[in-house]
Amino acid sequence: MIPWLDESDPYQPFPDPARALPEPNGLLAVGGCLSVARLLRAYRQGIFPWYSAGDPICWWSPDPRTVIFPQQFRPARSLRKTLRKGLFQISADTAFEAVITACAEPVPGREETWIMPEMARAYRDLHAAGYAHSIEVRQDSKLVGGLYGVALGRVFYGESMFSRVSDASKVALSMLCAQLARWQFVVIDCQLPTAHLHRMGACDIPRQRFIELLDCGCEGIQYHGTWHLDADLALDYL
Repeated sequence: MIPWLDESDPYQPFPDPARALPEPNGLLAVGGCLSVARLLRAYRQGIFPWYSAGDPICWWSPDPRTVIFPQQFRPARSLRKTLRKGLFQISADTAFEAVITACAEPVPGREETWIMPEMARAYRDLHAAGYAHSIEVRQDSKLVGGLYGVALGRVFYGESMFSRVSDASKVALSMLCAQLARWQFVVIDCQLPTAHLHRMGACDIPRQRFIELLDCGCEGIQYHGTWHLDADLALDYL
């Protein structure tokens, strides 16, 4: 039986992720709220919200878990060539609202979005609190790609990305990985497997291994507040 969380109590404990359903893979709890306190508690335990319009909030901890290890990330040769050309301008935390809005836009093959107004508002609150961050990719001063997610300690939880021109989202992910590798981040959580993520270097690990990474990665140094990317990140992929 799936537990219901009390909407009025953001500090109510989550069930043990090991109790998540095998089908649908990872469903752990429903209900609750999307407050900053609730979301931070969820992420620290390897749990994330994901639901459709009209449904209650659903909380997930799938097994296996799709991740990227920043220190092991290596862009494809064609993408490294794109990075060397300097066609894009990359920044962090300069247009969080625009990035999350773009990620919520319909795309071919995906007419509905899980980034509903209440979800977007929750991540704006996390951004204002210094926990959620965006990577922006611009071309000729126009926003053409990006991603956003949440950082706790040395763990980055990726939420969504978008691309309006070829390679823009790949550039965003590559620059994020380069910066996080310099900051000695342990892992990037990609949540669920996709062919696109696997082509970009993501791999699947057991849920228990992922939670062990969180136990060490969420403690210690906190990269909290506004992020600034190093200007020479592309050199890491030469």
